[in-house]
Amino acid sequence: MAERRIPLRKCLGCGEMKDKRILVRVVRNKEGEISLDLYGKKPGRGAYLCKNAECLKKAQKARRLEKAFSSQIAPEIFEQMEKEIENAE
Repeated sequence: MAERRIPLRKCLGCGEMKDKRILVRVVRNKEGEISLDLYGKKPGRGAYLCKNAECLKKAQKARRLEKAFSSQIAPEIFEQMEKEIENAE
């Protein structure tokens, strides 16, 4: 029998390839709204981060999420995402 592949995604904070299921997805929908997708079901363009505030801060400092979504992200959105990640931990 063929071995089942584990989907890997790259964390935009630390840059490590990890199992998709242990990462949190950040989504930009058609209206341009950016939010966390803790369950991986929201429609839209996605990017992945580890479930810790440290990786979010690294991605924010290097502007990796803004590059991934080709749009500016307000500081309030980063604050909201940080709170959601801390609650998910």
